Amino acid sequence: MISKFASILRFLFRTLLLVLFLLFGLLPTLWVINHYQHLDSAVGWRKADALGSRLATWLLWFFGIRVKLSGAPADGPVLVVANHISWLDILALSTDCALSFVAKAEIEQWPLFSYVARTGNTIFHQRGSHDSADDVTSMMVQRLRQGRRVAIFPEGGILPGVEVRVFHARMFRAAVDAECPVQPVMVRYIRNGKRDDDILFHHNESMLANFSRLLARPGATADVHFLPTIDSTGKPRRALAETARAAVISHYESDA
Repeated sequence: MISKFASILRFLFRTLLLVLFLLFGLLPTLWVINHYQHLDSAVGWRKADALGSRLATWLLWFFGIRVKLSGAPADGPVLVVANHISWLDILALSTDCALSFVAKAEIEQWPLFSYVARTGNTIFHQRGSHDSADDVTSMMVQRLRQGRRVAIFPEGGILPGVEVRVFHARMFRAAVDAECPVQPVMVRYIRNGKRDDDILFHHNESMLANFSRLLARPGATADVHFLPTIDSTGKPRRALAETARAAVISHYESDA
């Protein structure tokens, strides 16, 4: 009974603060980020990236999530590949560096989310479309050749279960074409010293229900490990995908 009452109070308190931030903080912050990006200068991009990382940290705070980082993002162009547990992963990965994510095209139709995603230079992909996959790969290569970091979730979305799924190889083509390294990243959530799998979507849980449940939950730590890079030179996409997945699994299954 006490736990349920605490969850209700936590939900109401966090929701109030989040609504106030959305009304008075989010849009001005996104406007400033866009302004810096449109300067199209090294200084402008650096300021935009720093503010974007700060914004990700702020948004995680409303859900009681703090980030514990291990390792470091590789400098220069790199294809970042991570396992996918929750939509919070995007924020957790963004707290230390700027990343252009590849995301499903449906997000373009979501109010507010689409504006946030576009400000973050998201590349939208229509799943199941070969034409879209080719266009997305071309955009990824272009970003990488501009010296940016591009991030993908090669499992193909948030899937049921707690294990790390097969990494699909198609998107690894961008690293081969751009001649840049691949950096695996392991993401998991920790609470009370143990892996917190309750972050995952419950059976038949909608996005709204998951969003609300996470607002009501006790806090947790996003454990993010940036692992050593993998040289993509002359390597088949499947070999890159399997090597990256093996690196992620070895850390995901280790003690918290």
